[in-house]
Amino acid sequence: MVTPIAKVSVVPRLPDHIGRLMELACNLRWSWDSDTRALFRRLDRDLWDSTTHNPVIFLGRIDQRRLEAASEDPAFLAHYRRVCDAFDSYMNPEKTWFQDQYGAEIPPRIAYFSMEFGLTECLQSYSGGLGILSGDHLKSASDLGVPLVGVGLLYQEGYFRQYLNADGYQQELYPINDYSVQPVSLVRDENGDPLLISVDLPDRKLYAQIYRVQVGRVSLYLLDTNIAENPLEEDRNLTDRLYGGDRRTRIRQEILMGIGGIRMLEALNLRPDICHMNEGHSAFLALERIRLFMKEHRVDFQEAMVITSASNVFTTHTPVPAGLERFGFDLIDEHFTGYIKELGLTREQFLDIGRENMGTYELFSMAVMAIKMSSSSNGVAKLHGEVSRHMWQWLAPNFPVKDVPISSITNGVHVQTWISRDIATLLDRYLDPAWRSEEWREDVWQGIDRVPDAELWRIHEFRRERLVLFARKRLAAQLERKGSSQSEIARASEVLSPGALTIGFARRFATYKRATMLFKDQDRLLQILTNSSRPIQFIFAGKAHPHDEAGKEFIRQIVNLARQTPFRDHLVFIEDYDMLVARCMIQGVDVWLNNPRRPQEASGTSGMKVIYNGGLNCSILDGWWAEGYSPEVGWAIGSGEEYPESEAEHQDYVESELLYNILEHDIAALFYERQSDNVPREWMAKVKAGYKKLAPFFNTGRMVQEYTGHFYMPSFERYQQLTTPDLTMGNAYADWRRKVSSNWKDIRISDVHVSTREVQVGSEIEVTAKVSLDSLTPADVRVEAYYGLLTARGEIDSDAQAVEMRPESMNPVGKGEYIFKAKITCETSGDRGVSVRVMPNNPSLPSPFALGVMSWAK
Repeated sequence: MVTPIAKVSVVPRLPDHIGRLMELACNLRWSWDSDTRALFRRLDRDLWDSTTHNPVIFLGRIDQRRLEAASEDPAFLAHYRRVCDAFDSYMNPEKTWFQDQYGAEIPPRIAYFSMEFGLTECLQSYSGGLGILSGDHLKSASDLGVPLVGVGLLYQEGYFRQYLNADGYQQELYPINDYSVQPVSLVRDENGDPLLISVDLPDRKLYAQIYRVQVGRVSLYLLDTNIAENPLEEDRNLTDRLYGGDRRTRIRQEILMGIGGIRMLEALNLRPDICHMNEGHSAFLALERIRLFMKEHRVDFQEAMVITSASNVFTTHTPVPAGLERFGFDLIDEHFTGYIKELGLTREQFLDIGRENMGTYELFSMAVMAIKMSSSSNGVAKLHGEVSRHMWQWLAPNFPVKDVPISSITNGVHVQTWISRDIATLLDRYLDPAWRSEEWREDVWQGIDRVPDAELWRIHEFRRERLVLFARKRLAAQLERKGSSQSEIARASEVLSPGALTIGFARRFATYKRATMLFKDQDRLLQILTNSSRPIQFIFAGKAHPHDEAGKEFIRQIVNLARQTPFRDHLVFIEDYDMLVARCMIQGVDVWLNNPRRPQEASGTSGMKVIYNGGLNCSILDGWWAEGYSPEVGWAIGSGEEYPESEAEHQDYVESELLYNILEHDIAALFYERQSDNVPREWMAKVKAGYKKLAPFFNTGRMVQEYTGHFYMPSFERYQQLTTPDLTMGNAYADWRRKVSSNWKDIRISDVHVSTREVQVGSEIEVTAKVSLDSLTPADVRVEAYYGLLTARGEIDSDAQAVEMRPESMNPVGKGEYIFKAKITCETSGDRGVSVRVMPNNPSLPSPFALGVMSWAK
């Protein structure tokens, strides 16, 4: 190989009349604006498809004569001007949702950290649902005008490209991404040189350059270590692969994203007021914020931690402990010995930040650190919030599960990214135009009743036909790459039927998602699929993690079954699942199938996308479907049962039988029940019910508004109170935290008295308790009477109520002892239990539960 001595960047030569095409190409707004994509496609449809819908490389490869002709074509120029006008209006709105809600004063700067971002298929920086959610979060933040920047890593190889060998076994390819022809730009300093940041590795520095991706009005900044300033190949390769390498590679990637991400924002003069950790991978950012605060304000670690953590937000996507990111203490020692000294901590104090007992050994947990270093933590669906509170109760052992300080904000999808242009055009004709910009409004979606069933059905049929053609084309290409015979390749054009009930299953092939549950009883399944009057067909897609042999075996089983003659026309597996495949599937299927082991699905968003495209869902009541399901909008497999791991085989049998019954007697029967115009009216009633009930909620417009209202702005206000105009409030709050921590063990609750032991419904009882606060005062605590039904074990039920108790006097009755009282109204009959509890209380606390300490009457 010849090493170049110079580098020349060759850029497209655009005629003056269409000179803004590159500007449009370099802002990913085109990824959710169908009119902009149509403008590029209009220049050369085949080239647009062959360049993976990447307008930058598209403009670099297009024949110059086509550009010249387009610049003289009145129709193209009219389309071009319309797109430019819409782009300008979007980028420079009169007022955004955020400004309308929170005013036009200097807004907070929110930094959103994620290991992956799924923005468009041409940027391979995502692996699955976490990345897609991150990308949709940025897009909705842009739509709403939320002042947010994204932070992540730029991967030279990204996540792997999938292909299947002759036996149907997954193989992985890692093609190099050429970012010179991607919609990204290298950030340079005032001298025109690449802007660099560095983090410390053992015995050396690791340098990274910065790339910027413009996502509408939001900027995403990505760190790249593949530069000459890193002489070691292992350092240059650090950002090669998403979720690649060994544990040492992973911790270094996460040091780069967390610590390096904060340093990058500092170098860009974009110091964040709020940091949102999307999963625990970026949790080291909390330490860097503390270090900088200590250095600038000359305070100790505890004070800096208390103040900076007030503006950290953590979202967990993991419903099972095995999925959490943890590191051995040896890796912490290897990478943080010097950093620990800078923070003024001992090794044990540092390890305590993330220490998790694994039974016979301990590890450093990124999630534990993120929870401890954040003012707010949340799961990504209501059920996942409950699961997370159970999973993390050990961090607050005296808390009833429902009071563990982890809330939930249910995920959503960015509607304009995922809805088909055909459906969108139909909705434009009948719905309030606000459906495109205010998709969270319930009244907007009520207009779906104005859409004629026949029109909606015909467009959905057209999308199904497109999906079948896409699947046939991809299958033929797969067979051709494997060197299959011409007859077998030709046979691919006959699989699936454009008019048959089509069900999709596409996701990461983790074993808990049970991709093969459908095939538990192959004979019965075959009878259902090949029913001459009510045929069904399935399209599968998805990747298994390169090290997940069980997941790969699931893929192999499905692929080999699809090759068998009885199944061949009714079952297809599409290789290399990505955003393009996902979009084609969710826009064309009639039903989306999801059958994870409850409660192991945190949320899932694929099924949400189907809603907006006129499809229905059939799923286990897990993740988002546990709160989205009702009989009028889809089907539930089971009733939310949960099985112990030892009964997994029995669970698969029971739920597969339930699924067969639903497929045969409910879904197929309803789909093929047609009127004289061949429209399934009852089916369309379910589709429209889904639009009305589900569409207003399961979108990232609503989701980002909730993050802003519940977390971002309250965190910003707390942080401002603690740091503005100086640290007076912050110092006082840190001192209060120290006082509470040192005195909490001495709190005692005694002499609990209930005014009567028997009352009638509607009557009140008075609860009195003496609380010994030692050197604390009533203003430092919240005392509550805890009241609820008694269980068979004589314990207060988890649905208990808490009523605040007030001090009888602010003067102690003894040394640090106060009398607290409250009245409780008894609204139903039966035996009730009463107890009293004490929690810390301070105006700067996000909630009385935030410190994770609670004392109960003994």
